[in-house]
Amino acid sequence: MKYYHEAEAAELYSYKPSLGSDRLPDNTGQIKKPAAAPARWLGLVGEYGPDDAILYILEKDGRLCTLFRGKGSEPLIETSQDSFRFGEESSRENQSVVFKRDSNDRATRVTIRGEHFYRRQIEPESGAAQLRVKPVRPVPELIKEALSCRPPDEGIYNRRSDLVEPTKLDRTIKLDIHYATTNNLFGAAFYSESRTFLQRPAAQALVRINQKLKEFGYGLLVHDAYRPWYVTKVFWDATPQDKKIFVADPSQGSRHNRGAAVDLTLYDLKSGKPVEMVGTCDETTDRSRPDYPGGTSLQRWHRDLLRGSMEADGFNVFELEWWHFDYYDWRTYPIGNQRFDEIE
Repeated sequence: MKYYHEAEAAELYSYKPSLGSDRLPDNTGQIKKPAAAPARWLGLVGEYGPDDAILYILEKDGRLCTLFRGKGSEPLIETSQDSFRFGEESSRENQSVVFKRDSNDRATRVTIRGEHFYRRQIEPESGAAQLRVKPVRPVPELIKEALSCRPPDEGIYNRRSDLVEPTKLDRTIKLDIHYATTNNLFGAAFYSESRTFLQRPAAQALVRINQKLKEFGYGLLVHDAYRPWYVTKVFWDATPQDKKIFVADPSQGSRHNRGAAVDLTLYDLKSGKPVEMVGTCDETTDRSRPDYPGGTSLQRWHRDLLRGSMEADGFNVFELEWWHFDYYDWRTYPIGNQRFDEIE
């Protein structure tokens, strides 16, 4: 196998910031952090209606708003508990908007001028932390099978792997390794240790990003980074056909297999708790898109702060997942299949 010299690799895959990298954190200092949405509205925020006519209920600039068919948000005026109306600036001026809640305080229906729109069950059920996908086959069976397989042969043009633990470079980077627990998409443990690894340049960039985020009162909380190839194969084989868009094809290997991708979020330095984003990590819905319009102003601000901070230092967000970032030179690294306990 031919390996690039460091200078060759740097020239071939020179860092070019993505189009979104000029938004944050450079501009964050000028963008006032939004206030949290009123607690009474949180159970109303969500998606309603059929696939071809989705009605979004979101909070924007301190007002509850509708967004229908993606044609621009319209603010609502609160008239009483769970009752609103459109304002005079709307083409629906004075039409009523009434919500019906369930026993968990989550709206199940919104009625606009007598027309009912029912909540779309895209988020975890009330009280659940994670959406789940039922594996096509039992995970332990798939793990045993995948361990007997070999990663694809890439041939040439790979850089030598140098995996390090970001937490050893900066102990204020926190870990919540979902795949070392059953709190993940498949409800099964894949790693024997709650550790994470990245190629050294990516890990060093993560340290710089984490330090910069402290200016805003946040730190990085990592869910996953380097992922052995056999785990990617298990994901692929366990996932139903209609959900495979969210998992990598093992015949190609993934950015995670190369140690140059990271799944992460923000945590609040004062409380130590993860911040609330528009959607949950590993969620197989449209809420996972980095440009998803729903949620609250504060949730979207947090999402943009994370994205802008990562993109300012060599990472690019994956177009379907707000939490997944690839380091710019990921293509130069070989597909890895080492288990965590085999990495020094």
